[in-house]
Amino acid sequence: MTPPVPFDEQERLAALHEQAILDTPTEGEFDEITALAAEICGTPIALITLVDETRQWFKSRLGVNVHETPREVAFCSYSICGQGLFIVPDAGIDPRFSQNPLVQGDPHIRFYAGAPLLSDSGSALGTLCVIDRVPRQLTARQQNALAVLSRQVMRQMQFRKQVQTLKENETVLREQATLLDKAQDAILVRDLHHRILYWNRSAERLYGWSAQEAAGRSIHELIYDDTDAFFSSLARTLAEGEWTGELKQVSKTGSPLTVESRWTLVKDDQGKPKYILSINTDISERKRMEQQFLRAQRMESIGTLAGGIAHDLNNVLAPIMMSIELLKMDERDRTRLNILTTIEASAQRGADMVKQVLSFARGLETQQMNIETSQLLREIEKISQETFNKSIEIRSDIAADLWHVEGDPTQLHQVLINLCVNARDAMAHGGRLTITAKNVNLDAAYEAANMEAQKGPYVRIQVEDTGIGMKPEIQERIFEPFFTTKELGKGTGLGLSTTLAIIKSHGGFIRVHSEPGHGTRFRVYLPAAPNEAAVSVPMPEAELPRGHGECILVVDDESAVRQITQQTLLAFGYRVLLAADGSEAIAIYASRHQEITAVITDMMMPEMDGPAVIRVIKRMNPKVKIIAASGLNAHSMLARATAGGVNHFIPKPYTAEILLNTVHSVLSEAA
Repeated sequence: MTPPVPFDEQERLAALHEQAILDTPTEGEFDEITALAAEICGTPIALITLVDETRQWFKSRLGVNVHETPREVAFCSYSICGQGLFIVPDAGIDPRFSQNPLVQGDPHIRFYAGAPLLSDSGSALGTLCVIDRVPRQLTARQQNALAVLSRQVMRQMQFRKQVQTLKENETVLREQATLLDKAQDAILVRDLHHRILYWNRSAERLYGWSAQEAAGRSIHELIYDDTDAFFSSLARTLAEGEWTGELKQVSKTGSPLTVESRWTLVKDDQGKPKYILSINTDISERKRMEQQFLRAQRMESIGTLAGGIAHDLNNVLAPIMMSIELLKMDERDRTRLNILTTIEASAQRGADMVKQVLSFARGLETQQMNIETSQLLREIEKISQETFNKSIEIRSDIAADLWHVEGDPTQLHQVLINLCVNARDAMAHGGRLTITAKNVNLDAAYEAANMEAQKGPYVRIQVEDTGIGMKPEIQERIFEPFFTTKELGKGTGLGLSTTLAIIKSHGGFIRVHSEPGHGTRFRVYLPAAPNEAAVSVPMPEAELPRGHGECILVVDDESAVRQITQQTLLAFGYRVLLAADGSEAIAIYASRHQEITAVITDMMMPEMDGPAVIRVIKRMNPKVKIIAASGLNAHSMLARATAGGVNHFIPKPYTAEILLNTVHSVLSEAA
């Protein structure tokens, strides 16, 4: 007899195939239910069957060796047409099954009881059935247990489907995560309490925080210093569902970042806000290039304006200065002559300022020669050590193999002195000034990222201080002529604009980095000439008085001062003895006083100061000639020196001209 077909056959088959369970391997969870059903009902055979278009397939089997049978001979084909248990007490006398090959032959079915496996929509996908080879009945408790177990089979199938779906979703998510990790943009997801839920590889690279470090932490503490823009963007996102704009952020190391950010509000099934997806593109380099371009345009405009003003001022100053010279030629009245001299000096100062403005506006003409850069830097270091306040520590790190540069030594000297003086002024209460220099090869990538740079070898000179630092808005303007943050009368505002003009005229460029309270760093890049021999910088020959072999004792606790004083005196015909402190000076004078003609001593030294040294030496030889030197208050030191029988006082820092003229004058005095 042909079995009936369920009224919802198409829906039933669709629900069955949706389970994706047909022809899958055996699973222990189903086999345990089958064994329990056989034990409860006391049958040798138990099956979990699933009926498709042509067959009944056994997901689990106990007591039979086949995996499936044709649908037209399946007892389960009848069972799936109802909602309750389908029981055949004796198939041998049941006209529907008596001639069934499964009754007439193996497995010789006589008893069958099947409970349908009902989906959520009520379709029977198959059965949990028990079979015996002899006629029999099930008790009410056995029937109830079979029905309960059939529902358990269905729950297991649904759980299996959920697990399978989760695995598929996990695979999809993993693939999507892989794609997101390959994205160049930083992608992150946060909840409405701003805690990080997702953080891709590009976010790790951009911000420096690993996904593990970022997970669960507030986005504020990771990438924001200023939260005003963040909350403004958040309000727009919550109100409109999305937001796009630029944000200032920071990396793990505190480096500033500018990102182009796209925010999207993600809602749950009820339409309530749940997450915010952010996609951030790093535009820091692009913004830096834009700022460089705008700064260059602004400087060009300011230069054009300044050049025009300077030109007009020169036209005003030229006749004034020439007229003063003519008036002075015929003037005999001393008072009027002094007034003219004052006017002339002021006019000359104005002319010098105009010259600086023109150098910024139109560039400078340089006297090109090959310069030994390390020697130039050592001179700058020496000058800084000798002239800056003792509260400022001077450090240097100059590469031994530093390349030479082509340029004008006087102008480059001016650049470096100006940077060092600015550093000094930024450290009113003391600090550290560091001068470093090294060879660098700039590549194509650096050239592309920096407008003024060209690929090739450069000498990079860095002047760094630990002073008060600068705000970004100040940094934007420091190279503008007449811009200064110093007090009135303390600066013209032309130093850095002239510095920039000199560096550009040498084919170089300058970079500045500063933070308020954390000092300032200037980096000067000058094109190198690594393979050329340096030409010594010619020094002007001064008409200075020379010695005739007189022996001078130089006493100073500063090694650099002793050495430069010794070199100067030796170069002009004197013999020199050196003492690093007062005790050494007294010992040397006691043993060699007959050959020592004069003593030059610093007034401020540790342990035994200058006045004490002078008193002891004067007791040894009251006629000895003494020259006192100090960098402190000149008037008070002069009074102390005069009272101590000193022949002459020179303020530090003194020049070679002052030193040699003073020594010559003192030695020429009558004993």
